[in-house]
Amino acid sequence: MAAPPGRRPRRRRRTTRTLLVLTLLTALLAAGVGAVVVALDRVSPEPVVAASCAATVDGTSWHLSPDQAQNAALFAGMAARRGLPARAVTIAIATALQESRMENIDYGDRDSIGLFQQRPSQGWGTVEQIMNPTYATRKFFEGLEKVDGYEDMEITVAAQAVQRSGFPDAYAQHEGRARAWASALTGHSPGALTCTLDDAPGPADPAAARDRAQRDWGDTVRARVREASDDAPAGLDLTAVAADAALGAQSLAAWAVATADVLGAQQVSVGDRTWDRESGEWSAVERPLGTGQVRVTFAG
Repeated sequence: MAAPPGRRPRRRRRTTRTLLVLTLLTALLAAGVGAVVVALDRVSPEPVVAASCAATVDGTSWHLSPDQAQNAALFAGMAARRGLPARAVTIAIATALQESRMENIDYGDRDSIGLFQQRPSQGWGTVEQIMNPTYATRKFFEGLEKVDGYEDMEITVAAQAVQRSGFPDAYAQHEGRARAWASALTGHSPGALTCTLDDAPGPADPAAARDRAQRDWGDTVRARVREASDDAPAGLDLTAVAADAALGAQSLAAWAVATADVLGAQQVSVGDRTWDRESGEWSAVERPLGTGQVRVTFAG
């Protein structure tokens, strides 16, 4: 049965009031959300930079943490001072990634410790010695040098000959990353190594950077500290002492970028290019450095 005609306007008025209330509530809700967003924008910190380093070779970027990168840089320097080829660096990186994630850890299977999980009970040295990255790397390369023909072996075979691992095939999974990083760190892929880092936590110590360069590279590098002046910040000048000075300089430059997080480098220059900590990238410069020269600049 149809409703009486007199009641229809009342329903219309009730519907209109309901629509007005809903519209008002929607507007108030939108205003409240907008105010919250504005407030959060004002108090939220800047996005945190995820610090990482990458070796980009043949269009593929292989990432490591800054700590892993500076350990890989040690391998490259140690290999250079021992006259070992890039293949040795590849094997060292793949081995350390599998054994310890290329971190200097003080635990492992049974008494295994350090970058290469070497065991005091197996004659690798004392706990204190093995926890020293320089000692551990030297012992690994000494073992590798005793493997005849390691340069032509598969990584799993060469690594297993040194490590005697219970899982020898596991090294193969790291081959792509190890090859790219070895290529960048030995200078065969110039400009391939980049790092995206936070701001340096404080004033750098150029003398400590010089000591680290000499520790890693030995007599294959000459390192000279540049004191800060009114016109320029402090820095470190590196000179490659190698038959191929240009290749040596590219290797040193990659090393300087890979260690920038721990040493506080702001810029690294080699040839006609400079890596900058702020951008995390390499860019061209107008005044190139001489052959074999690398210039490291610290924050002013």
